Amino acid sequence: MKKYICTVCDWVYDPEVGDPEGGIAPGTAFEDIPEDWVCPVCGVGKEDFQPVED
Repeated sequence: MKKYICTVCDWVYDPEVGDPEGGIAPGTAFEDIPEDWVCPVCGVGKEDFQPVED
């Protein structure tokens, strides 16, 4: 699964880790995160994330 980076604060969403504090279980693909989820660091929405280039 692909990692995604916040374009505002550079926090990386890693699907292997998820965002347990935000209610996102490990193993959850970015595409499967609810649309109302926000970056745990700066609070922007999913639209401000982009795939991490390998």
